[in-house]
Amino acid sequence: MITTKKPRTLYEKIFDDHVVVERDDGTVLLYIDRHLIHEVTSPQAFNGLASRSLPVRQPTLQLATSDHNVPTTPRPYPVSPSTYLRLPASRLQVQTLERNVRTHKIPYLGLNSRRQGIVHVIGPELGFTLPGTTIVCGDSHTSTHGAFGALAWGIGTSEVEHVFATQTVVVTRWGNMRVEVGGALAGGVSSKDLMMHIIGTIGTAGGTGMVIEFAGPVIRNMSMESRMALCNMSIEAGARAGLIAPDEMTFEYVKGRPLAPTGPQWKDALKYWKHLYSDPGALFDKTVRIDATAVMPTVTWGTSPEQVVSITGSVPAPEDFEDLVKQESCRQALKYMGLEAGTKMTDITVDKVFIGSCTNARLEDFRIAAQIVRGKRISPNLKLALAVPGSGAVKRAAECEGIDTIFKQAGFQWREAGCSLCVGLNEDALLPFERCASTSNRNFESRQGTAGRTHLVSPAVAAATAIRGTLADVRLETTMRSEEVFEAIYASESEEEVESGSEVSDPEVNAIGEPSAAPVARGLQTSAYSTTIRGSVAIIERSNIDTDAIFPKQFCTTIERKGLGDCLFQNLRYYPDGKPKADFILNQKDHRNASFLLATGPNFGCGSSREHAVWALQDFGFQCIFAPSFADIFYNNSFKNGLLLVKLDAVLIARVVEAVGLGQQVQVNLADQVLLDESGSMIGRFDIEKHRKKELIDGIGEIEVSLATVESIENFEKDRGAARPWIDQSVRDGWSSKLAREVKGRKQTRAQPTSLEW
Repeated sequence: MITTKKPRTLYEKIFDDHVVVERDDGTVLLYIDRHLIHEVTSPQAFNGLASRSLPVRQPTLQLATSDHNVPTTPRPYPVSPSTYLRLPASRLQVQTLERNVRTHKIPYLGLNSRRQGIVHVIGPELGFTLPGTTIVCGDSHTSTHGAFGALAWGIGTSEVEHVFATQTVVVTRWGNMRVEVGGALAGGVSSKDLMMHIIGTIGTAGGTGMVIEFAGPVIRNMSMESRMALCNMSIEAGARAGLIAPDEMTFEYVKGRPLAPTGPQWKDALKYWKHLYSDPGALFDKTVRIDATAVMPTVTWGTSPEQVVSITGSVPAPEDFEDLVKQESCRQALKYMGLEAGTKMTDITVDKVFIGSCTNARLEDFRIAAQIVRGKRISPNLKLALAVPGSGAVKRAAECEGIDTIFKQAGFQWREAGCSLCVGLNEDALLPFERCASTSNRNFESRQGTAGRTHLVSPAVAAATAIRGTLADVRLETTMRSEEVFEAIYASESEEEVESGSEVSDPEVNAIGEPSAAPVARGLQTSAYSTTIRGSVAIIERSNIDTDAIFPKQFCTTIERKGLGDCLFQNLRYYPDGKPKADFILNQKDHRNASFLLATGPNFGCGSSREHAVWALQDFGFQCIFAPSFADIFYNNSFKNGLLLVKLDAVLIARVVEAVGLGQQVQVNLADQVLLDESGSMIGRFDIEKHRKKELIDGIGEIEVSLATVESIENFEKDRGAARPWIDQSVRDGWSSKLAREVKGRKQTRAQPTSLEW
């Protein structure tokens, strides 16, 4: 009897090749090929590892860098974090990362490294990012790496610790979504414009529970840099990951990178990679078709990535939306952004322009922007224009082409590599009420600085805006036809040049080879959850409450999990001068000890994969959050930390609001999955996944459970090593061969960087 295999999507193929154990409760222990680390989301994970007396299982499959906190001002080499980082909390995070990578012998690109940069820029540059691999990082924009046909997604700190200990994560299977882009992009329109158009079409929750595969002729014609920008923002559409099937352009980009396979292993890898595509007839849970011809240079007008309009459009009015939730979101956004409905986008004056971030800080981005500002000067009304390369390699390549000179002559500041103004965790930040045209990925309230106002734009629009002083249509601001600008860029060499050599932690003693032996599971165990919660409810009437609103990113420089409650909803609770807002619910005496938080609008917790938002909610005293829906990463992070999330429909929300209006408390019975009023009468029932309920009630530690199946992990590693040897061998060969050359040809002196950062 002849049987035919079921057609599979690209996501399903990669996922299936990484299953270690499929459990009865529907969860999967999935193997991780690559783990990227930075200073913000790793310290608590390393602390947890130490408390369990566990080693990092596969040190060479990790790659660390410092990027979020580091200044981008001129860097005198050798750099000492103790003196270069002036902000004490930022300095502590970077120094903590340096100690941890040294202890665990993890490759590290630090401040003295010529390759230091944004984690999602350096991974592809080095060839650490490979097609068909699973890639995670404690950063939501890990989806960037999906441009290479890698299954890449952001994880929380609890999962970072799990990867350290087991080289696996516990997941459930996600849905398949296909975004097919037909037609052709017009001149002056980039993949950033396309992605913002897509988000505006499907919304910030349009991809919830899904992996988006981008396909179609427009995608196939994109450069790798453009594909990375596209996948980078798939998280802003609510998706867990973005994917693009690898092709000849992908393979050409990867070939020759320092950590890419070589020789016979390159041929074997290529053979495997060429089968990474969705089979004809593969089923997608959701399909969206986009006509690229209709896409124009696109900008955001509000405080969510879905609040977009074309550069030739105007600021909308609440009445322009049929949905009542969107009407209210529009009112809130207009108030925050200081805009009036009907204002032409090109009439909006900006104070600052930022070209950078993991979305748009690659060589191609600076080439495009440089073509537009060449021979011109930034507008005199601009306070600051920043050009911040995504890595040391991008910076040097741009300087070799004279791009830095073009920017400087135009009035831009040309900076060192780092996250810079995208996240505002460092010294680059907006002042209250300053308006910025930014090539970053989020325009949340206070994202770039307390009370700062952000308009997301492409590098081309950012450059044109800097010259004009108002949001500008790039198609009108260049003496060269826009399509010629873009064609000239795409026709040129688009890969960042990366020098030979390697920067890793403690090179002469770095572990290259076998994984660490797994010890007997011991140490901490998650405490059991009370099956009954009773208390008052604090109500916030907002939609798309993002993680920056819950816990502003400027406070993420902590290396602790506790003591964060005072900063909860900081920007909503306080005015920029620090005075409390009397009308905010948590500033009212009756709600300071609330056990429940009810968000009446959908998509609570959208945004970052940082767990700090969860820790802050718990530290304030909340034991349960009610909302119509939750963002995927936040939902996952909450249960990992023992915070119960309950999805309520409109009817149940109305009943809870009614009970609160009567001055009543409510009760949640987790065992029976019921919601009760103060008298014990049922308000309604709620659903929860069996495995999450069991973990909450039993208090079982996920790491301990996974380590109990260490034999399965070891067997998987052996089989994977036989079937796809290039995954491990490429990084081991890459690090060791570069180390051998550098150690042999370079003597250590006091004037040179320490062995921590080769």
